[in-house]
Amino acid sequence: MMKKIIRWSLNHVPRGVLQRLAEWTVPLTGLLYRGHGVRCPLCGREYRKFLPYGYVTPRENALCPHCLSLERHRLLWLYLERETSVLQHHPRTLHIAPEVCIMRHLKPHFSTCRERYVTADLESPLADLHFDVQQIPLPDNSFDFLLCNHLLEHVADDRRALRELYRILRPGGCGILLSPVELDRATTFEDDSITDPAERTRIFGQYDHRRIYGNDYVDRLREAGFEARDIDYRATLTADEQSGYALPPDHIYMVYKH
Repeated sequence: MMKKIIRWSLNHVPRGVLQRLAEWTVPLTGLLYRGHGVRCPLCGREYRKFLPYGYVTPRENALCPHCLSLERHRLLWLYLERETSVLQHHPRTLHIAPEVCIMRHLKPHFSTCRERYVTADLESPLADLHFDVQQIPLPDNSFDFLLCNHLLEHVADDRRALRELYRILRPGGCGILLSPVELDRATTFEDDSITDPAERTRIFGQYDHRRIYGNDYVDRLREAGFEARDIDYRATLTADEQSGYALPPDHIYMVYKH
């Protein structure tokens, strides 16, 4: 029943309405999941398992009822916390399409230098700036660190967006540009001739996804000028951490500008 409710909501309720409803309905649902089987590394809450989540086939053990983190957010946060100096050194950071669960935990680390953490989105009222990532109205070399998670698969011209991200990153800067990548797929698949929303959802996983990235995702990052690293970070963690945080097999994609 819970899977059906979540799947219907994701596919029929407008995103903005869904986000507002989730703020209070999901934590209430979490009361039914109290226990000690999993732990969210962002908010520290423990549950016997996480909630299911997904547009087509809901994934088990995915959504934290308290902070609404998904598997990819938990993996990203562990990497940020353990493998980067962002939380300690506060580089001038641009967080594009900011996920609420990440944003809420990043902001306190910039409390003494709030101007160094900037969020941006096409339309979200939560963001500081509003623009299309394909045409960013910011000067060259504006930021030291970029964070962009699961956005490029939605963008019409992702190569143009990547060139813009490269342009605004200062030399010596770096970033994390995550996208859903099917690791068993050699090349990226995209077909704009498929216009029916239901068919796009069936093929691409969401009606608003423009492509399914394959292992050539890193090549696209490099084409834009970045040095790019494909990191199987989950594999470096213990089996207890992998299961206890309910982490996905996703990779971390680090980019650098020299």
